[in-house]
Amino acid sequence: QVQLVESGGGLVQAGGSLRLSCAASGSFFSINRMGWYRQAPGKQRELVAAITTSGTTNYADSAKGRFTISRDNAKNTVYLQMNSLKPDDTAVYYCNCNAYVSGSYSWNDYWGQGTQVTVSA
Repeated sequence: QVQLVESGGGLVQAGGSLRLSCAASGSFFSINRMGWYRQAPGKQRELVAAITTSGTTNYADSAKGRFTISRDNAKNTVYLQMNSLKPDDTAVYYCNCNAYVSGSYSWNDYWGQGTQVTVSA
């Protein structure tokens, strides 16, 4: 299995910045894609940004130009630097990874417990 532990959420004023971190641990052979999703009250969970092992990134339109995703493959950790935050960014942010786990013979998605980000006007 894979355990994802997120940190870095909190309360910030509009225009401020936050940096989220997510570290993966467990009995896996390899992690492919890592990413961040978010879910606001009453809305569906949506992709914010994702990054492959080779560093290819993908951003939601709402995140382009403000958020930067990065990862440290040696530490199995993914980061999300969020700048110019807006009240609309308020949500629970979830870390996600696609990993090959020992004994599973397949690639599967795993999720963190979520971290709250609140942006005040």
